Amino acid sequence: MASTNDIKNGMILDLDGQLWQVLWFQHHKPGKGNTVVRTKIKNVMSGKIVDKTFNSDTKVDTATVDRRDMQYLYNDGENYVFMDVTSFEQLELRPEVVGDAKDFLLEENTATVAIHEGTPLYIELPASVEMEITYTEPGLQGDRSTGGTKPATLQTGRQIQVPLFLNVGDRVKVDTRTGDYLGRL
Repeated sequence: MASTNDIKNGMILDLDGQLWQVLWFQHHKPGKGNTVVRTKIKNVMSGKIVDKTFNSDTKVDTATVDRRDMQYLYNDGENYVFMDVTSFEQLELRPEVVGDAKDFLLEENTATVAIHEGTPLYIELPASVEMEITYTEPGLQGDRSTGGTKPATLQTGRQIQVPLFLNVGDRVKVDTRTGDYLGRL
């Protein structure tokens, strides 16, 4: 149990039997009346995002979430298999749990898996990953880094926009939150 004044980004709340992750919060003091805490929360299971306002000093249930660093091993065709880097225990995650992170998962890379009461909830990737371009139209002489972009396919099959001068085989840094190109390596 915690007070709404203790709410922080990333905290997991247990509201009416459902788990919600706090994406954003703000303490608001209107000119008249009591202080409130405005939040933007995301349902951990469904991914639904809602705005919720709490009165100040209201008690809310918090969920205990165990975050473990795990290494991605492989996709068995149906599930994604991860290994705990400390206990070497393997864990199979359903595609719904992995979500869009599948576009940035490379074998042997590390991700953080959030687990609540033995149930995997979601995975968190590093802010950026290094990937190789497997297909793009060839760059031409005179293409500049500020001259525009073209589509490129990464080794996981994800398509992103890259500068015109990049070619097949180039390694790039990609933002895992937005899917944007960050730079060439």
